[in-house]
Amino acid sequence: MDGDQADGGFVQAGLAQIAPALQAVADAGDLSGFVTLIWRKGQVVQVDAVGHRDVEAGLPMARDTLFRIASMTKPVTSLAALMLWEEGRLKLDDPITRWLPEFADMAVLKDAGGPVDATYPAPRDITVEDLMTHRSGLAYAFTSTGPIGEAYEAALGPPLGGHLTPDEWLKRLGSLPLSYPPGERFHYSHATEVLGFLVARIEGKPLGQVLKDRIFGPLGMADTDFWCPPEKRDRMAKLYRIDPETDRLQDVSFPHVDAQPVFEPGGGGLISTADDYLKFARLLLGKGEVDGVRLVKASTVEMMRENRLTEAQRQIPFMGLPFWMGQGFGLGLSVILDPQAQAWAGPSTKGAFSWPGAFGTWWRADPEEDMVAIYLIQNSMPLGPDAAAQVAASPRLGGRLALLTFLNLLYGALGR
Repeated sequence: MDGDQADGGFVQAGLAQIAPALQAVADAGDLSGFVTLIWRKGQVVQVDAVGHRDVEAGLPMARDTLFRIASMTKPVTSLAALMLWEEGRLKLDDPITRWLPEFADMAVLKDAGGPVDATYPAPRDITVEDLMTHRSGLAYAFTSTGPIGEAYEAALGPPLGGHLTPDEWLKRLGSLPLSYPPGERFHYSHATEVLGFLVARIEGKPLGQVLKDRIFGPLGMADTDFWCPPEKRDRMAKLYRIDPETDRLQDVSFPHVDAQPVFEPGGGGLISTADDYLKFARLLLGKGEVDGVRLVKASTVEMMRENRLTEAQRQIPFMGLPFWMGQGFGLGLSVILDPQAQAWAGPSTKGAFSWPGAFGTWWRADPEEDMVAIYLIQNSMPLGPDAAAQVAASPRLGGRLALLTFLNLLYGALGR
C-alpha cells in the first residue's frame, strides 16, 4: 500500500467511509446490519461487518454470518442448468414438457388481470430458455394483479418456506393459467423454481444435492445450502422488517426446520455467506473458472451475460420501476448495457452483471474493473407488482438509500 492508495487500486479514504455510513443506518434503526465485501484484481480488499445479526440478543454481524440470499439463488440454479446444456442433456429450445409433463397444454389468460377462467390455448410450449429469461408466462403471486395472484397464493402458498413436495407443487402450478403467452415478455415468476426442479428430474436427485455435487463442493462453498443445520444457527442473521405500528424493527425470521427441506426452491431458497458467494461471483467473472477450478466453458458464461430481451420487452416496467432503462437480462443474470441510462440505480460500468435478492441482498461482478462487490442485509420488504416503487416511497430514508450509498462510495473510491 502506498500513501492513500489501498490494495486493489482504491483510494483508501474512500473505502474508509463505507463502514461509518452503514453504521449510521443501523444506529438509526432503519436496518439491523450489514456485511459487505469488496474483491478486486485478485484479492479481498475490504470486508465490513456492521450492526447486528440478532438485535434482541445483541449479537453482532460477522464476516461468516449466514444470510437468506433469496433470488441471488437464481444465477446458481441457472448455472447448474447450463452445465447440463454443455453435456447435451438439454437444449435451450427444448420444450420443458419433455421432463415436466405437468406443463402440457397450458392455457393463457385473455387479460393478465382478469378472471382465471377466461383463457385461450397457449400458442406453444414453454422452453428451457423461456424459464431462464423469465419469459415463460408464469408468474409469482406478488408480481400479479387480480385473480391470478390470489390463485397462486391459494394453490402454492408463500414463495419461500413451502411444504409441498416438488411433484405436487409442479402439478399445482401447471394447473394454473399463464399470465402471458410463452416468449412474449419478461414477467418475473416461479420460472427458476421450475428450472431447478427440471434439473433435479434430469439428474434424478434433489436440487440441493445437485448444487452440492456440481457447484458448492468443487468451489468449496461449505456454508451454502437450502438448510441451516443446528450447529450453524447462531451464525444466522435474523430477518427484520419495520413494524408499521411501532416504526421499529420486528423479527419476521422464517422458522428453522429439523432436516433438509423436501422443497428446495431454485429461485430463492439458498442460505449463504459473503465469502461463499464471492467464490460463485468470481467463477462468473472468470468466465467459468476460479482458483484453478473450471466448471463450465468461457463461452457458456459469456452466453449467460448477454442480453436476450428485445427493445420492446425492455420498455415494460419491472416492479414499478423503469428497471431495464440501461440494462438487459441474459440467462439468469441482469447485465448493464448503458451505465448512463442506468445511473438512477447507482454507478456502474458496461457489462457489469448481477441479480439481487428480495431481502435486500445484492452483488455485482464488474469485468471492466475486475471487481466483485457483495452487500448483504436481511430486510423483509413489501412484495407486490409495484414493490420497488413502494420501497422508494417509504419513510425510512436511510434503509432504502443504503445500497445506493454503498455503491457511490465504492465507485467513488476507484477515483472515477
